[in-house]
Amino acid sequence: MDPVRLDKWLWAARFFKTRSMAREAVSGGKIHLNGKRAKPARPLNIGDELRIQRGEEELIVTVLDLSMRRGPATVAQSLYEESGENREKREKLAEERRLQYQQRAGHERERRPDKRQRRRLIRFKNKFD
Repeated sequence: MDPVRLDKWLWAARFFKTRSMAREAVSGGKIHLNGKRAKPARPLNIGDELRIQRGEEELIVTVLDLSMRRGPATVAQSLYEESGENREKREKLAEERRLQYQQRAGHERERRPDKRQRRRLIRFKNKFD
């Protein structure tokens, strides 16, 4: 099988929504191919290891198959395999972020009353005057 451009494969494997986003990520140093920075047009081969940085999460995947076409998600998932320890680490970080979010949401500061609430407060206060 012919090698595929790195940015095209990342798009086909559904790591990025558009090919231009995949190209920008590769050019920006967010993607490492076999431990080295790569250019978007770099040919990808079966067995290559990719380190993909998306926001706070880092994915380490091994290329199992090549595709130039973007298909269904089930097909896209068959193009690569994520390492087990990386998956566990990523899920643990996601759980920690979820817990932090819940803690922050629980301590939400009180807001000023809106128009309806102000009118009710005024009516309530006027009853006792």
